[in-house]
Amino acid sequence: MKFVDEAPISVQAGKGGSGCLSFRREKFIEKGGPDGGDGGDGGSVYIEADENLNTLIDYRYQRSFRAQNGQPGRGRNCTGAKGEDLVLKVPVGTTIIDVDSEETIGDLTKNKDRILVAQGGYHGLGNTRYKSSVNRAPRQTSPGSEGEFKNIKFEMKVLADVGMLGLPNAGKSTFIRAVSAAQPKVADYPFTTLVPSLGVVKVQEHRSFVVADIPGLIEGASEGAGLGVRFLKHLTRCRVLLHLVDVCPADGGSPAEHAVSIVKELENFSDALTHRERWLVLNKTDLLSEEELALRKQEIVDALQWTGPVYVVSAISKQGTDQLCAVLLDYLEQRWELEKQDPEVAEQELQAQLDMQAQAREKIEALQRKRKASRAGDGDDEDDDDDDDEVEVEYVR
Repeated sequence: MKFVDEAPISVQAGKGGSGCLSFRREKFIEKGGPDGGDGGDGGSVYIEADENLNTLIDYRYQRSFRAQNGQPGRGRNCTGAKGEDLVLKVPVGTTIIDVDSEETIGDLTKNKDRILVAQGGYHGLGNTRYKSSVNRAPRQTSPGSEGEFKNIKFEMKVLADVGMLGLPNAGKSTFIRAVSAAQPKVADYPFTTLVPSLGVVKVQEHRSFVVADIPGLIEGASEGAGLGVRFLKHLTRCRVLLHLVDVCPADGGSPAEHAVSIVKELENFSDALTHRERWLVLNKTDLLSEEELALRKQEIVDALQWTGPVYVVSAISKQGTDQLCAVLLDYLEQRWELEKQDPEVAEQELQAQLDMQAQAREKIEALQRKRKASRAGDGDDEDDDDDDDEVEVEYVR
């Protein structure tokens, strides 16, 4: 199955049915009077979240959808049938955006959440409606109104409580395998993770949280290098970011410089995302002695000017991972309880997510415009919908 996390489509609600012009005609009955019925309302277009979906591939190739029109009225005061509503199903965590106004129509964060995006047209009136004491044989009817038309875009963002970021081969996928049942690909070469992967971390019975891994970042990612910023937007829903740093890089580079490069890319991508709660996690610490680890830890802290706690783990041997997950869950449960008790805090959290998503969208669209301009300058007229952006994926929760 291909992983598609963005899809622009157009939706057209159904037109309302026209009213009927009719007069009653029965044997031996004179002047039966008007009996034209009203038309039916046009079908509306709804978007519904479905927890069984994890990609927008259904909207990759079919991009135009239309609800059913209402039927016209009939004689004998028969009302036309209402047009059937069109329900488009998307993964949980999808944001619907009006392309023309650039406004966010809705955010579907729960299973079976449903939102109206295009209102169906209203029915027309039959000539019976125009009957009065001074107009015994009306010949007026009204047509049904047109349904709404909208150009919209789906943006899917994985619903995770904790998001991980770091350089390729920092150990993010290994960490998810160590703390959850997810089995993302792990190998000794960069960019083994090509799409976000999710893992459910169970600390105790009935106590768990969801962690998300995104493809590794490299220097210049905020300007489109490597896999670029395409997947950074998936971190906008996370309440905590885990910054994984490889203390023993295979390329022999400096862990402190690597850590600083990730923070710079994050700052260039979104200022709001930079100020998100972020924890520093040093990985692969089993490869160093205690003295070497202490030295490199201090170098990283000094380079980042880090004032928060530093967690030391070895994902492959699961050293320190259980303790980190327990602390993470305690923090998340405190946040959830605070948001539940204080609506103002919940509103601030929602607004923070919206700000991050808006900045992420603006950055990604700017990069897309830059890429199109570059292709136009090179004389490349190929369709910009690259299949290279799609890769095979299997989501494991």
